Amino acid sequence: MKKSIATLTATALVLGVGLTGARAESGAKWGYEGEHGPKHWAELSEAFGLCATGTAQSPIDIPSSAQARPAKIAFDYRPSALTLLNNGHAIQANYDPGSTIALDGKTYALLQVHFHAQSEHTRAGEAFPLEMHLVHRAEDGTLAVVGAWVKEGEENTAFAPIWKNLPASESAPETVAGVTIEADDLLPADRAAYAYKGSLTTPPCSEGVHWVMLATPIEMSAAQIAAYHAIYDDTFRPVQALNGRKL
Repeated sequence: MKKSIATLTATALVLGVGLTGARAESGAKWGYEGEHGPKHWAELSEAFGLCATGTAQSPIDIPSSAQARPAKIAFDYRPSALTLLNNGHAIQANYDPGSTIALDGKTYALLQVHFHAQSEHTRAGEAFPLEMHLVHRAEDGTLAVVGAWVKEGEENTAFAPIWKNLPASESAPETVAGVTIEADDLLPADRAAYAYKGSLTTPPCSEGVHWVMLATPIEMSAAQIAAYHAIYDDTFRPVQALNGRKL
């Protein structure tokens, strides 16, 4: 199993896994196991206090009683050059400017796509092999994340450009010449979703994040899933208390 601990830098705060929109810089090291793992994030830095005291934290378990509804989102995604990095916690694709979603009357720009292994959100207690997050930010700094579970099935050719170029070790952003991706193709055709207010799933665990978890998982082949797990495994935060929040 491959796991890691990374230093939270100003660059990570802007482009890092789940950290888009965070404001304070911290030099604290955090990871997914041992003394740097999720149970200890709040102990690593004062800036990470919400990881322990927050009442609207993510991820969550989607209960079996929850009903998926058509997502109230207008997607306006455009093709982007493929710019990949391994940020020390996940494989991430930085997205070119110009792609947006409209959610509750506000426009959010798509900044990056990254993955967690296994899934962070669960459904009726069930985890999936991977979870994809599309991270968006509005002009006022508000965040919106569109999440999608990944289940084993047929090979997914939409992810081929990313999977052919997965950086196996921590790296700076690098653009793959002549290769583009289309975020809309990465998502399932059925956009019914579970929506709730939550947080970043990584330090500093800031709240006020608009979460939209798509109900229909996307498929990847066993080989595709294994290729990601060969680089990162068990890079997920355990589910957090719902605390009366409604989906």
